[in-house]
Amino acid sequence: MTTPVPASVWRLAALVAFGGVLAGLDSSVANVGLDAITQGLDTSLASSQWITSGYLLALAAALPACGWLSRRFGAGRLWSWSLAGFTVASALCALATTAEVLIAFRVVQGLFGGLMVPAGMTIVAQAAGPSRMGRVLSTSAVPAILAPAIGPPVGSLIIANGSWPWLFLINVPIGIVALLIASRLLPRGERTPSGRIDVGGLLLVGTGLPLLIYGITEAAQQRTVVATAVALPLVLGIGALATFTRRALRRDDPLLDLRLLRNRTYAAASFEVLFNGAALAGGMIVMPLLFLFQRGTGIVETGLLLMAFSLGAAATFPVAGRLSDRFGGGRVTVAGLLLTLATTIPFALLPADADLVVVEALQVLRGIGLALSGMPAVSAALATVRHDQVPDATAQVNILSRVGGALGSAVFVVILTAALPAGATGAATTPAFHATFWWMAGSTLAALGGAAWLVIEQRRSARVLTAGTR
Repeated sequence: MTTPVPASVWRLAALVAFGGVLAGLDSSVANVGLDAITQGLDTSLASSQWITSGYLLALAAALPACGWLSRRFGAGRLWSWSLAGFTVASALCALATTAEVLIAFRVVQGLFGGLMVPAGMTIVAQAAGPSRMGRVLSTSAVPAILAPAIGPPVGSLIIANGSWPWLFLINVPIGIVALLIASRLLPRGERTPSGRIDVGGLLLVGTGLPLLIYGITEAAQQRTVVATAVALPLVLGIGALATFTRRALRRDDPLLDLRLLRNRTYAAASFEVLFNGAALAGGMIVMPLLFLFQRGTGIVETGLLLMAFSLGAAATFPVAGRLSDRFGGGRVTVAGLLLTLATTIPFALLPADADLVVVEALQVLRGIGLALSGMPAVSAALATVRHDQVPDATAQVNILSRVGGALGSAVFVVILTAALPAGATGAATTPAFHATFWWMAGSTLAALGGAAWLVIEQRRSARVLTAGTR
């Protein structure tokens, strides 16, 4: 039987959800306003793209330091500082007068956002404990899941009725309210001995991770891995991460404790998170293109049609958490991935003129499947480590999810564009989309293998625990 969740933990989870909403909403809102920003700052669209890219790369660069900072200063303090920094950076973005200044402040904003999300997850995971982790983490993730869905409509309304600085100023009152509440409710967090920060390791992983993600993204855009702009960041990123891995495994006080992967339950859950992140991000990229190019819907209509996926996922997250706490994250994740696979394969078979009701129903079911397979695996990973190891585990899980998302987005876009005839629309695009969804099903199948491994390891751990109590 699951243990009840105290009201104090729910209040804490609701507060921390503010951070996830701000980070998720800010990215999608800014994307909608790129054209308005380009005109307002009298710059090129190519330069404006770095307003988004700089933010996302900074998010990735900040993640590795989160574990050490949470241990050194306490996750609660880190979350509050990150939220304050994110709020101030948002105000500075609104005051920017040139594209270069705006990009610089967006990078600062991304750095604070990259610290805020895993710090918040650490706070919630440590407050909930292993027996309640699934319910609390899954429910607190609902606002962050809805944020990318409501971001485009919110951004469109802001641009239609105001100016582009309001895309960033909208964060300021939300951040201030959250900080005021945090000053009363948020625990500062436990400080644990952590030694000096591994500066060399931070430089390696802090540059290697963004370089890898940038290289993957460029490979998707240029449809090649041999161009200098693609090969150079990929080689440097992989080399830096490989050097960091070797360094972390040899140090007594690493920046990230990669020895956590020796825990087979944690390793299995991490494997699932990586490939499930690829399938999730791939769907978020490919589905809008399917509506736009194959079905010929407009941008606004496409945004509304895509909400079916987010609504299905958001409605399922709390249920997924309860099931995870009761039956174990592994079994729930397997069920979710089976449903995801069963609703991905039809997209690889449906004709271009398939009934829209069928398409929307599949989207809802796919959202349910990915909700069942997302946070339960994360909860299983965090529940299997010690209390003092949670900061490292949350940072690593977020890194794997982001790398998996970058890989999925890049690979599936490359597959789609390579098979898509120039200027094709309607039925002519069907073979390209079919091929892409088959590859997406393959990514889901790989995640399913990780989930099955997770079930095996959880059962093995349960047998060991039972034998130890006799």
